[in-house]
Amino acid sequence: MSNTVSPEILEKATLWLESNVIDKESKIEIRRMLQDDHNLLTESFYSDLEFGTGGLRGVMGVGTMRMNVYTVGMATQGLANYILQQFPDSTSRVAIAYDSRNNSKLFAQTAADVLSANGIEVFLFSELRPTPLLSFAVRHLNCQSGIVVTASHNPKEYNGYKVYWEDGAQVLPPHDKGIITEVRKITQPDEVKFSGNSEKIHTIDSSVELAYFEEVKKLIQAPEAITHASDLKIVYTSIHGAGITMVPRALHELGFKNVHVVESQATPDGNFSTVQSPNPEEKEALTHALKLAEDVHADLVIGTDPDTDRVGMAIRNNEGEMVLLNGNQAACLLVYYQLERMHEKSAFNGKQYIAKTIVTSDLLEEIAKLHHVKWYETLTGFKYIAGVIREKEGVETFIAGGEESYGYSVGEFVRDKDAVLSSVVLCEIAAWCASKQRTMWSLLMEIYERCGLYHESLLSVTLKGLDGLQQIQSKMTALRETPPSMLAGSPVVELRDIQLQRVTDLRSGTVTKIDLPSSNVLQFILEDGSKISARPSGTEPKIKFYFSMKAAFQGEANYKQQVLQMEARMKTIQSELGMS
Repeated sequence: MSNTVSPEILEKATLWLESNVIDKESKIEIRRMLQDDHNLLTESFYSDLEFGTGGLRGVMGVGTMRMNVYTVGMATQGLANYILQQFPDSTSRVAIAYDSRNNSKLFAQTAADVLSANGIEVFLFSELRPTPLLSFAVRHLNCQSGIVVTASHNPKEYNGYKVYWEDGAQVLPPHDKGIITEVRKITQPDEVKFSGNSEKIHTIDSSVELAYFEEVKKLIQAPEAITHASDLKIVYTSIHGAGITMVPRALHELGFKNVHVVESQATPDGNFSTVQSPNPEEKEALTHALKLAEDVHADLVIGTDPDTDRVGMAIRNNEGEMVLLNGNQAACLLVYYQLERMHEKSAFNGKQYIAKTIVTSDLLEEIAKLHHVKWYETLTGFKYIAGVIREKEGVETFIAGGEESYGYSVGEFVRDKDAVLSSVVLCEIAAWCASKQRTMWSLLMEIYERCGLYHESLLSVTLKGLDGLQQIQSKMTALRETPPSMLAGSPVVELRDIQLQRVTDLRSGTVTKIDLPSSNVLQFILEDGSKISARPSGTEPKIKFYFSMKAAFQGEANYKQQVLQMEARMKTIQSELGMS
């Protein structure tokens, strides 16, 4: 046995077998792996499931590298220790929510038990609810922290655990590093206080949702347009997730009377039985919604992921075809609409801003310039946008923003990407367009006409396990040490290395500093303004390549042809980067 399993892995597995808290079924599975499946044993115990800057995420199962009640308990014990250090003189409070994934409710209850056993007051949703409601609840209930049990849009085998701080945003420095330090001090499940104190666990009632909906209503720019176009045909799918609990209600309360829910996907289901992956970024996940849209002649389709922080959408083009928008296009429509309505109302005072991440379309920057509004750029992840909101709070006002991965928000009352609010606003835009006898498609074309044509695509390469991690690291090292000088026939004129926090102008050799935290991201800027970014995913075993092609817009009649040309260039670049 010891000849085929490394001593380190054997030691970790043995510690679990000898533990006083590991359940009988888990020990049976560990013995089975020791006897019959050394590959799975290695994948399950080769390391500890890393508590990263966003929390935990991994495949569910037995072992130190898996999501289970013991790894959740160890993470929560570390979090509890950190909270008690940071707030020694007050009664600490934590809100907890969970989505539809298998074991999400169990993991949420486990976290509640551990926190309460450490003397912390816990506010737990009794049923699955969207992530943005948790973000709102943290501030509304005056909590010091929050937890959402979710793996977002990952495949069904995964689950995860995101941690929020007292501002309602996911943890940022220094708290993320502080929590990680405390979590790493918990080396085995026996060190966790698993016995909950029911007197310290409180059920969150409906008042939190009611307060959230009131804030949503305040952000509507054109209520008269919704009244005018209340019969707009909307198809909505929750893709078996938490969105079904809030999105249809939000649309109804705002006045939309013709919402068609995809019933085959309305039941929360951690196996996501009707889709390959519950990811609204992928067309397959919206197949049922698109079919219903054709059956009822819908104007638009809205689809949210399991924890309801991301939203995908489809609209009809001017030929009547239903077209899926990418995250950049939806973000640009959302931001452009907000700024246009504010411009009409003369609502700018020089203190408003929008925000985007470094891999989100630079078209958002052009939209901000068009309206003479500030913009801020952050690292990938909405938590960094939330960090800007916190930093600027009381001095400047966040209007809207988002990231290319289908996450957006409007206003400051939620400090995370919000698919409930975004669904409402996107439907409001459709209603406003209908009230003006035009379409969302024509509004998108208007943006390109005024700001230039941008077309984006994402290539994600999945490389699982320890070997995959090494391959991802090797690819990033190769790109960093030997960057391309030419891509698709266009010179690379600028190299942005976010990890080294520097920009190199390849024409002059000039090096300047980037005012961003260090992160393993490389960006290649082409002579025509196109941009290619490479980064390992922070939550999945993937390396991601973001393609953003730029050109002068040649009018709607030439749009399809221009997009085809841009996509051909992307394929060439993929090949040149060795990723085709």
